[in-house]
Amino acid sequence: MTENLSFHEFRQRLGMSVDEVAQELECDVSTVYRWERGETVPKAHIYRSLEMIDSLKPKPVQEASAGDLSFRFIDLFAGIGGLRIGFQGIGGHCVFTSEWDKNAQETYRKNFRDNHELHGDVRQFSENPDLIPEHDLLLAGFPCQPFSIAGVSKKNALGRPHGFLCDTQGTLFYDTAEIIKHHRPKAFVLENVKNLESHDGGKTFRTIMNVLENELKYHVQKRVISSAPWVPQKRERIFIIGFREKTDFDLLGLELPDAADGPKLGSILDRHEDVEPKYTLTPRLWEYLQKYKEKHNSKGNGFGYSLFGPNDVTRTLSARYYKDGSEILVDQPGERPRRLTPTECARLMGFERGERTWKIGVSDTQAYRQFGNAVVVPVVEFLANAMKPYLAAALSNRREVPEEVPAADFQQGRAMAEANG
Repeated sequence: MTENLSFHEFRQRLGMSVDEVAQELECDVSTVYRWERGETVPKAHIYRSLEMIDSLKPKPVQEASAGDLSFRFIDLFAGIGGLRIGFQGIGGHCVFTSEWDKNAQETYRKNFRDNHELHGDVRQFSENPDLIPEHDLLLAGFPCQPFSIAGVSKKNALGRPHGFLCDTQGTLFYDTAEIIKHHRPKAFVLENVKNLESHDGGKTFRTIMNVLENELKYHVQKRVISSAPWVPQKRERIFIIGFREKTDFDLLGLELPDAADGPKLGSILDRHEDVEPKYTLTPRLWEYLQKYKEKHNSKGNGFGYSLFGPNDVTRTLSARYYKDGSEILVDQPGERPRRLTPTECARLMGFERGERTWKIGVSDTQAYRQFGNAVVVPVVEFLANAMKPYLAAALSNRREVPEEVPAADFQQGRAMAEANG
């Protein structure tokens, strides 16, 4: 395992922090930092000791595949791995991961033990997709970006045909589409915010669907799903699912659990006495939030903090939660309200659920950002299990060489989009 790895890379692959290494080896932190910076090189027995320690540790549930399928998938714009958990759970093996944020990478490494490197910027791989291993399923929570048609008139002037894939150049959806175009996986699952459908007057979503359906030739369905049936949070996200070959999979026809029967906030909260005082709002912040809400209430709008008790379902957790926690404040009768703890956020997002554990290992600020940007894991698990029989059928023909999309098909997107409004 240690061959051609620096100590830094070796430590990250084990998912251990510098402090954890020092504690396990009973040595000075300064010594470990010298190894980390490459100033000195640890002896071979250090590597063997750490590998032994790691092998004896209990592994989190999400590290082991539990399903009976066997397929390969890639995890793009991976965040902290929410999409991965669901499809690993039905038997998938992740063969490639890309996530640009260093703090998210740290959390990802702590929770998934891989035999592949965790890559950063995906754009270098869309430029050379051969660097990505073959895979059966592509997962991507790509960011929402506006698309520009600035280059269209120039292409027309030069007599160069163009399609909607060209119009998305410079966006991260373009990189995702280029990888799909090259590898032609059996299926893909894309996730984004609910407002993707209305973004830029609907142009963004129409462009995405034209690329996926008309240019890449996939059979594509989309649905906005709320997390309320699975976790005590009203979080709506759009899922776009495509199969290369036509199937009977019906995303809109899936029967979701009744949200009215879903869990309430009390099910994920720690006991009051176990919550550190630092999560309770300071008098100054609480006063500010109350005045802010009063000011907007007097103007007839609903801006301001939201207070929730154990029998409630919360609003959507956002990446800005670290600032003041105002969208989800936990009521503490007789006291000022408090923020959720990072561990409670892990439960609210379904990362820590039942016997599944989740290692955080970053600051509270970074943890709040990560969970606020993540998918709700039980929603993905539901979709993965719904897709499972259709993936199995598609995988039965895995040895077939996928047909290349004819180059001419990439030139017809604009006319189709205009015809569809």
